Order: sequence, then structure tokens, then C-alpha cells
Amino acid sequence: MAADLSDRVKEIAREREIPESAVLEAAIERGVQGLWEDIVLGQYLDGSLTRETAVERVGREKVRRAEREREIVEEDVEWGLNA
Repeated sequence: MAADLSDRVKEIAREREIPESAVLEAAIERGVQGLWEDIVLGQYLDGSLTRETAVERVGREKVRRAEREREIVEEDVEWGLNA
């Protein structure tokens, strides 16, 4: 897996004509951003963070999407319990 990752970094760097370090920096930023959004949305959905604060931290569209996804899961569970 490490070899695959290294090869991917090299290919991205070559295609974008940027240093491998820049590829790694961008990857870390994207990863941390995604993890941060997961934490914020999880806190919002479990009630430990207000909707307003969640919107401020990750944006209205991401909060709306999380709400829709939760509704869909709840509908599926309800359907499964009544099937």
C-alpha cells in the first residue's frame, strides 16, 4: 500500500507539474477538512452543537445534506421495522 501511495503522489506531482511535497500538503489539508466536517456534523446531529454553529463551521449546504441523510436513514429504519 505504501508503494501504491508513493506512486500516486509521484503521478499527481508529475501531471500537475508541482513538487511531491505540495501534493502531500494538499492531501493532508483535504483529509483534515473532511475529518473536521465529520466531527462538526456528528456533534450537530447528536445535539451537542447548535445548527447555527454547525452552519458557521461547515456551511449551510453540508448541514442540509447531513439532515437529509439522517431523514433517509430514519425512514429506512422505520420501513424496516414495519415491513
